Amino acid sequence: MPAKKAASKIDFEKSLAKLEQVVEKLETGDQSLEDALKLFEEGINLTRGCQQALKQAEERITLLTQQNEEWLTESEQPLGDFLDGPS
Repeated sequence: MPAKKAASKIDFEKSLAKLEQVVEKLETGDQSLEDALKLFEEGINLTRGCQQALKQAEERITLLTQQNEEWLTESEQPLGDFLDGPS
């Protein structure tokens, strides 16, 4: 796996884990209002980053699926060629 793809996966995984930690901290309610606002802002930024990574993954899957469908269409032969045998 190229470094860029590996870094993206690590960043997504780390961001998601960090987001879970932020949510857990916010759920305790032990922070001051200012600290809670900072955590909330951090959570929003992490959410946006994760959503962007998921969008990029979805776009990549769509592209790969389209390329595969094009390849299958180009490589298909009429069934008759196989059923009729040699001419």
